[in-house]
Amino acid sequence: QVQLIESGGGLVQAGGSLTLSCAASERAFSRCAMGWFRQPPGKEYEFVAGISWSSSTTQYADSVKGRFTISRDNDKKTVYLQMNDVTPGDTGVYRCAADLSFGDPSSSRYEYDYWGQGTQVTVST
Repeated sequence: QVQLIESGGGLVQAGGSLTLSCAASERAFSRCAMGWFRQPPGKEYEFVAGISWSSSTTQYADSVKGRFTISRDNDKKTVYLQMNDVTPGDTGVYRCAADLSFGDPSSSRYEYDYWGQGTQVTVST
């Protein structure tokens, strides 16, 4: 079992920055691909960013490419999402997820095995 706990969400002004963290409680985290998903108000969860276990491969949704950066520290068992130049469209509940297949990160939420509880991000104008 991989337990994931997100933190860092909150209220931020448009154009500002925010960093989300996802801490894992299990050492198996080091071999898991990790992903960030978000659920905007009134919409379904959508892929935001993903990273392989070695950090050699990253993926980003087109809507966040160039603004968000996903990274991980396997020694600290933590994955991060650096959010820059945020817009109101970035508002939503952000969840991190772990994929135990050891492969490259997937944009499909069905590929992931464990999920965090979510943290709210609200971008004001």
